[in-house]
This record gives sequence, C-alpha cells and structure tokens, in this order.
Amino acid sequence: MARFMDVHDGFVGVTQDQLAEAHDADLAVEGEEGVHFEKAWLDPESGKVFCLSTGPSKEAVMRVHEKAGHPTDQVYAVDIVV
Repeated sequence: MARFMDVHDGFVGVTQDQLAEAHDADLAVEGEEGVHFEKAWLDPESGKVFCLSTGPSKEAVMRVHEKAGHPTDQVYAVDIVV
C-alpha cells in the first residue's frame, strides 16, 4: 500500500472535536475504497487540515474524502521517508 498526505482548506476556526468528527466520517467509509486514514492534523488559523493515509491510489483517497463530505484534490504520495 502506498502512503498519502492530503491537504484541505477552509477549516478556519474548527475545533479538535469537529476535526475528530470529520476524521470519523472518513473512517466510516474508508473500507469501501481500501483506504485507511491514520492521522489528521489541523492548523485552525490557516484552516488547513493534513491527513495521513494508506491506500491503493490517490484517487481512492479522494473518493473517501468526497463520500465523507470534505473533498480535496490536494493528495500527494509520500513514499520516501527519512
């Protein structure tokens, strides 16, 4: 499985509980696409959310986020780790 980092915009002022709800929405449908979301991080000032996942493809990650209600096209393969 490949590893991906994706970025969402527009989450200004979101709380930790609201981020957890969004993450839970991903977890509820991730199995449909063979994706697993490991973690999510939020910068509430900039409104950026970063999600780390594993899955078969960038497109599968994008479909999960679409189904969960927070689509993004900013998905990056992060296969090289140091």
